[in-house]
Amino acid sequence: MTRDDLIALTPDVLAALSNRGLVKRATKEVDAGERPALTEDADGAVRAAYPDGVTVTLPGGGGLAAGTCSCPAPGVCRHLLAVVLTYQRTHADARAREAAPDRNAGPGHDAVPGREAPPGRADAGDEPWRWSPGDVTDEELAAAIGAPALTAARRRLRRGYAAVVHRPDAADPVPRVELPTGTVRFLVPRRIGYARGDAAGDGGEAIALAVWACRAADREQPDRPEAQVRVGGTATVTEHPALDAAVGLAADVLLTGVAHLGSGVDARLAAVRRDLDAAGLRWPLLAVEDVAGQLEAYAARGARYRPETLADLLAELPARRRAVVNAGATPAERVLGAHEPAETPLRRVRLTGLGARVRESGGEVGVDVVLAHPAAVSVLVLRRAYPVTDDDPPTGHELAGRRVTGTTLGALATGNVVSESAVRSAAHR
Repeated sequence: MTRDDLIALTPDVLAALSNRGLVKRATKEVDAGERPALTEDADGAVRAAYPDGVTVTLPGGGGLAAGTCSCPAPGVCRHLLAVVLTYQRTHADARAREAAPDRNAGPGHDAVPGREAPPGRADAGDEPWRWSPGDVTDEELAAAIGAPALTAARRRLRRGYAAVVHRPDAADPVPRVELPTGTVRFLVPRRIGYARGDAAGDGGEAIALAVWACRAADREQPDRPEAQVRVGGTATVTEHPALDAAVGLAADVLLTGVAHLGSGVDARLAAVRRDLDAAGLRWPLLAVEDVAGQLEAYAARGARYRPETLADLLAELPARRRAVVNAGATPAERVLGAHEPAETPLRRVRLTGLGARVRESGGEVGVDVVLAHPAAVSVLVLRRAYPVTDDDPPTGHELAGRRVTGTTLGALATGNVVSESAVRSAAHR
């Protein structure tokens, strides 16, 4: 049987499943003729043997992550990638031979009547990107991610969650689903084993949640290229004591005025922040933390205090509460950030520097390095602050040379970063 999933793996998909450097190395070796000997089992498993004794097995289903290699390298190694590339080229050569005209056939008889097109070849009018991960069955999910991960996902389904489903098109043929815990991409059409989430250590639970979100989107909003859906649980939230306390605090700050707030507001701020954190309401919590920062800046006569910023924050809290009570079109989880983790460790991630912004206030200089995360179609910020010890704050050129995580701020702001230890906060920092 032909492994159409292996044939469908493009260099970009292989780079997403491993890294671009390994793909380039494996491609160079295959181009130089360093190809393993391949055999195929009846169940679709592909086995490879290298002259130096290294052996590779790619079982049918499960994607590259299910492959095994006898070399000591962890994860997807260059041997696995070279097996995929060799398999693709072997079948491409076979298809080319089948497509060549038969010299013994007469004019107009280049093809053998009744013979089907070789496996993996699409008709010119086919659009392979037109598919939905919602078509995947729970049985296929269990085979791809395992029963424990599927059970954990069902527990999460009972509580309910919000998601944004981005459907594929000719320009971007990879469907993706934004979940509270991260973004899941379905890299190969109709092959759930090649789905990949950007959060590390989720055990496959996010893949099941993404599939169910696609089912809900196909059922409720079948024609929209981007669909916001709520899956499982209850659709409305009418009681949230922690949110009510935050709205009450915002009203008191507004009516009393910043200049007349007493010392007791600090204790109220601490209690509201604690309760919002315990309830998992990330977006109101971030707003209250920003309110606390504005009040601290005012008390210290710091330049970070901005009346218009404080006004926006005080209006944001009741607006979020009103949106939840009225059960608007936006799911409550996306209004409140419910179940959004405070921090999410990321898998191997590639980020592109978009520049940096320098700000000075309150006796310190802050630097925000803006980084694009193309795989998740999002932007992250790396924030650093440095005290100003004299009357002359550091210039932008001097700040660019400050070292962060083994490199400099300037290199981060203008180059590419590949990391296996990045952590993303709920505020995308």
